[in-house]
Amino acid sequence: MDENTDSGISHTLEHEVAHARSGDPVALESVVRTVQQDIYNLALRFLWHPQDAEDASQEILIRVITSLDSFRGESGFRTWVYRVACNALLTLRKKRMEQQSLSFEQFADDLAQGLSDSPLSVEDDVEQNLLLEEVKIGCTLAMLQCLDRKHRLAYILGEIMELDHIQSAEALEITPATFRKRLSRARANILSFMTTQCGLINSDNACRCSRRVSTAITLGRVDPSNLIFATSQQQVKRFPQILIEIRQLEEYRRAAALYQSHPEVSAPDSFSLWLQKLLDEMPDRSPMK
Repeated sequence: MDENTDSGISHTLEHEVAHARSGDPVALESVVRTVQQDIYNLALRFLWHPQDAEDASQEILIRVITSLDSFRGESGFRTWVYRVACNALLTLRKKRMEQQSLSFEQFADDLAQGLSDSPLSVEDDVEQNLLLEEVKIGCTLAMLQCLDRKHRLAYILGEIMELDHIQSAEALEITPATFRKRLSRARANILSFMTTQCGLINSDNACRCSRRVSTAITLGRVDPSNLIFATSQQQVKRFPQILIEIRQLEEYRRAAALYQSHPEVSAPDSFSLWLQKLLDEMPDRSPMK
C-alpha cells in the first residue's frame, strides 16, 4: 500500500475519499474496500493469529469510517489509515500470542527443544509441503512477537512493508529520527536471532521447518486439518527457488526478504460478510438525499 508506487491509483483513492467525506456511500465502500486488505495484513503480522487480526481489523475499519471527517489531507490518505491502525493496535489488550510473552532467549530455547528427525506421518507431497509452509510462516511471524509493540510496528512498517521513514514516522506519530532508531534496533534483534537460529537464513543452523513439524503438531500449534497460514499451493511450489534467491542476498537483507516472501493472506469470509453488513447499515449521508 505504498502511495508512491502508483500515482494514478493514489489519485483515484484521494478522489474517492473526497466523495466519501461528502456523504457518497458508493465512494465510502470503494475507499474501505481499497484499504481493508492492507489493514488485515498489518494486523496479522502484528498479532499473529488470524482471528485476532480479524477482530482488530474490524475495530480499525470502524475507526476509519467514523473518523473520516477528521481527515484533512495533511498527509496521504493511506498514511492516515496507517496512523489510525497503529493507534488501535498499540492500545489493544494483549492477544493470545502476546500473552505468552516470549523473549528471544526463550524462543531460542523452544526451537532447540522442539527439533525432531522423526518422519512425518504424511505421504502426500502436497500436504507435507503445506505443513512445512505452515510452520515456516507461523514461526517467523511468532518471532515478531519477541519485539515490544513499538519496535514490532516499526519493523513491520519499515522493513516488511517498506514504507519510507517519513510515512512510517507519520503513521506512528513520532519523528523520523525516532523511527529510524526503533527500526534499527528492531532490525538488529530480528537479524541476530534469525542468523543464529533459523536454518532458512543460515543453512548452518540446526533448526529446519521439517524438524519442527512433528513437535508443532504434537503441541497443537499446527492442526493439519485446519491450516491458517499455508493457503497457497502455488506459493509452496515457488518457495524452494525463492529460498535460493534469499540466501544469495547479503546477510543483513535476508530476514526482511523472508518476511516479504510470505503470501498475502486474504481476510476470511466471515470478515467480508461483516464488512458488507457494516456498509449496508451505514446511513446514506449523500447531500442529494
